[in-house]
Amino acid sequence: MYFEKDTTKHSSFVVLPVLSSAPETGVEIGGASLYSFYTDTVNHETKVSNIFAYATLTTKGQNRLNISTTYWSPQNKYHYFAGIGRIDFPTDFYGIGNNTHKIDADRLGQKRYRLLLEAQKLIAKNVYFGFVGGGYKYDFINTNPTGIFNNSPVVEDRKGGTFLFVGPSFIYDSRNNNTYTTKGMMVNASFNIMQGVLDNNSYNGGFLNVEFSKFISISKTLVLGFDVQEQSLVGSRSPFYLLPQMGNDEIMRGYYEGRYRDRNLLAGQAELRYRLSERFGIVGFAGAGEVFHSSFSLPELKPNLGGGLRYFFDIEKGLSIRIDYGIGQKPTGEQRESGLYIGLGQAF
Repeated sequence: MYFEKDTTKHSSFVVLPVLSSAPETGVEIGGASLYSFYTDTVNHETKVSNIFAYATLTTKGQNRLNISTTYWSPQNKYHYFAGIGRIDFPTDFYGIGNNTHKIDADRLGQKRYRLLLEAQKLIAKNVYFGFVGGGYKYDFINTNPTGIFNNSPVVEDRKGGTFLFVGPSFIYDSRNNNTYTTKGMMVNASFNIMQGVLDNNSYNGGFLNVEFSKFISISKTLVLGFDVQEQSLVGSRSPFYLLPQMGNDEIMRGYYEGRYRDRNLLAGQAELRYRLSERFGIVGFAGAGEVFHSSFSLPELKPNLGGGLRYFFDIEKGLSIRIDYGIGQKPTGEQRESGLYIGLGQAF
């Protein structure tokens, strides 16, 4: 599969090793795997389904575990998603807002359990309607009593909490391929109605998530993609762990996830993808985004740009391994923000 061309609609399986090292974790080792398949090998319009698993363990006892599946029924009449994961891993908290400082970072012990469920039905051409549901459980430990995490008046629910959610979801999807899109667009919107449970039963709120993606085929080997995301936490309370966070391996690459967080997030990016050959591709990307409490401010937008390589290990499905390097702003008195990302599949 890695080196031979296969144009048939067979299933495929790939495994990647994970190896990293950091002072707070020691050596981290594990692996990621992706099993991809079609539920209908006759109808060429049926999108690719997959099962993804990820597991790592560190020499200091931390671990990360996740398994998820995306399922498209024959002729794309139904779309399902299910994911379950556990994280016992440290995270850095910098404060809340669009202008936090690296010197204020508090390292938190974090345990998170997550269950995500989605189901949508095709109700018109390219239009799906359904629901999302699931639950989270967060626990945090802070060993710095004098830091910003314990003393900032805007940090709510420091110990964490448990909650369930359910709500409607809407998808418009005219993409010609869901793994390597060259034309079409997608709108994915959902609203989570959240209710705290157990010792967190006084919490209720909501979370809005909207994503728009558009792809334009400039030539046979050149594609321009656009992606815009908006997230908002609604309700009278603002648990810090539910606040939208800017920066990850999909959008605003170059920013540490959680460096900037607040009740609202708006970010957009453009990516130019050039297919050098059936196996190799390169990309360049640029974007901007910000988090804000209630009012969006154009001068507060933070930039990012970067580039990357793609190796297509499954030509027929358009599945790839990607390596991206992104850079962001240079805060006053700090080094320029940047990040290196290695993953499976396109960023969006």
